[in-house]
Formats: sequence, structure tokens, C-alpha cells
Amino acid sequence: MRLLDRYVLRHFLQAYLYCIVGFISIWFIFDISDNISTFLDERISRTLIAQYYLTQAPQILVILLPVALLLALLFSLGRMSRSNEIVSMLTAGVSLPRALAPVLLAGLLTTAASTALNYSLAPHAEFARKKLLEDPKSHRQQAGLLAQIFRNRTDNRTWFIQQFKPGENTFTTVHIVQQDENDNIVTNYIATSAEYHPDQKTWELKLVKVVHYDATGNITNAEVLGSLTLKHWSETPFRLSSANVRAEYLSVPELQDYLVFNSDFPVTLLAPFATHLQYRLALPWTCLVITLIAAPLGIGYSRRGILASVASAILLVFSMNFVTHLFLALGEGARISDWAAAWTPNIIFGALGLILLYFRSTNREPPRLSLFGEGRLVAR
Repeated sequence: MRLLDRYVLRHFLQAYLYCIVGFISIWFIFDISDNISTFLDERISRTLIAQYYLTQAPQILVILLPVALLLALLFSLGRMSRSNEIVSMLTAGVSLPRALAPVLLAGLLTTAASTALNYSLAPHAEFARKKLLEDPKSHRQQAGLLAQIFRNRTDNRTWFIQQFKPGENTFTTVHIVQQDENDNIVTNYIATSAEYHPDQKTWELKLVKVVHYDATGNITNAEVLGSLTLKHWSETPFRLSSANVRAEYLSVPELQDYLVFNSDFPVTLLAPFATHLQYRLALPWTCLVITLIAAPLGIGYSRRGILASVASAILLVFSMNFVTHLFLALGEGARISDWAAAWTPNIIFGALGLILLYFRSTNREPPRLSLFGEGRLVAR
């Protein structure tokens, strides 16, 4: 790494780390102020509180890294511009893209780190937060979830589950209705429990009553069995438990599994999950897009130019945030494709950032829109 690269990177990283630490400290102070009464009233242990904040860290970093990146770029490059260091680099024959290469690399590395955090840890952090704050005693409860319904449209089966624990293979008080292609009930399975054996991919119903029906709905046979093994059923514990989950709480592998296992669902029901799958992959690239926008706008050759560029960068980033959520809502509502909903804002503002970088590297001002026009004072 050249001496110039180390110099630019040192100035940027110093501001970047300060921003990250400062934002996390502010978030921690406000969050613990809001939740301290809940922690005390429910007598939540210090170990669980520490675990709670450790699980929240990935999600907070995913949210704060783009903002910290923006402010660090504007501050470090603006300070170097005011001290004429950028002008000295250009005078020495260093092109602007070459001078900005270290910060562009930092933006790319931030994108990679955000991708790793957003793959699984960040969505699970939001779910953990909801469970702890909405039901503070959930960490002491062993009851699990209640009243789950799952409809297998491919195999014409409907599951009614009274109680189960997420992540386990045992379901309590299960009622399974098997229908034919004309939606006529063929068989009823009523069991005290159902256990899935992943090694054999079979279901075992215990203390089960099996009732068979004819085409007119009359009972043809009924028997009570201590145990019944069912083979070749496509349902899995994850598929049954994910019937009512929310897309924003699922990781990338879980979203992929959901779309595969529930491919028979209507498009409108699958749209939020397909959109969030693409959004999980697209969101980290916001860091690189912000780098492309903030890097050229953070450089100015006059105090007035720097202030105008900083204001423009902040306005563009807030506009990008608005457009991102707008497209995300359109994708969740199946108004546009999942790919377009997740990636279009990055493409639009990434192209805008490249245009700004081109104009700045050629020492030209980008086109400006004037709402009121420019007035002139004429001396008489």
C-alpha cells in the first residue's frame, strides 16, 4: 500500500471508528433507558441482558454502518479539502479516482461485513428483541407456541396443532385432515402428539385415532392405535412452524427454505418472503452506493462548495432511504417483482454516484436544478 493510500485511509478510519462507537453508545443509552423498567420489573438476569444486547449488535451495525460511512466520508474528505490536501494530490498528478481508491475499498469491505451480518444474525436479532420485550417471561416459559394451522395444498392435507416448541420435532395434540382432489375428507388423524424423525423422514403419531370416510362423508372405519408411522409425507417441522412467521425475522437460508417448501402458496403470500430474500442480499450494497455518492460530494474547493456538497449528499442518502422502503413495500404487495423491489434503488443511486464521481474527476460541476432561478443585482 502506498504512503498516500495509508494517509487517506488513516484519516477516514479515524472518523469512521469514532462515528461507529458514538452511534452505538447513543443507541445503547437510549435503549437501556427505555427498557430498564422492564428489566427490573421482570427480574431479568444480567446475563440475559448482556446476551440480549449482544444479539442486537448485528442488526444495529447493519443500520448504523451506512450512516457512519456517510458522515466519516464527508468529514474526512471535507477536512482534507479545506486544508488543500486534495488539491495537492491532484497537482502532483494523482487522479481523483486513484486518490479515493482507499475509501472506495473501505466501502466495499463494509459491504462485505454488512452482508455477513445481514445473512442470519441481524434478522434473528429483531425476533429475539420482540420476544424478550413483548413477553419478558418467555425465557422462563417452556410452553412454546399455541394454535398453529398449516395447509399443504400440494398433498391436500391440513394440520391443526395445539402446541409446539420452535426448533423441536415434537408437536402436542395434532389433528390432520387428509382430503382428495375434490376436497372431500378421506381420513382424519387425531393424535396426542406427533414426532418427526429426520433421519428416516417419517412422522410418528402417538395415541392416535384414525377415521376413514367414503365419498359421501360417511365413516367407513375407525381405529385407535398406540403408534402410527407415516412415510413419504412432505411436511417437516420447519415447514409447519413457519406457516405464520414474518419475512423480516427470517435469515437467508430460512427464506430460501420457506420459498421451496411453500411453493404451492399463492404469489401474493410468497411475495413478502421473495422480496425480503432479495432485500437481505441487496441491503449491504447500500454501503458501497453511499460511498460512491459521498466520496465525490465530500470534496470541495471552497467553503461554500463543501457545505453545498455535504447538504446534497445527506439529501441524496435520505432520498435513497425513502425510495428503498417504497420499493420494498411495492415488492411485498406483489406490485413489482422481488428483484426489482430490492435492487432498483441501489442501481439508480449507484449510477448517480458514478455520474457524480465522473464529474468530480473531470473537475466539472454536476448539473444543478434551480427551483427559483438565479437573480442578479444590477447597480445603477
